Amino acid sequence: MCRNIRTLHNFEPSATHDEVHAAALQYVRKISGASKPSKANEEVFNAAVAEIAHITGHLLDDLVTTAPPKDREVEAAKAKARSAARFASA
Repeated sequence: MCRNIRTLHNFEPSATHDEVHAAALQYVRKISGASKPSKANEEVFNAAVAEIAHITGHLLDDLVTTAPPKDREVEAAKAKARSAARFASA
């Protein structure tokens, strides 16, 4: 899995269209092996991103959980702390 794709489910506020699109773009880039498609593949590349973003939106809307929603700022702080611990100087 591409490490740039972040969990989008169960956050308050919920994932934005831009976040869903960015995740879809990262996914298509990863599986196609191209960060920017050639002119010949641009249309199909963009269509794939749009379709995956659309389906991802449906998935996020339909998922259910009993867990309380996560706070984006709290989760970002946890990630920053994990990164600091992982990459700390010796």
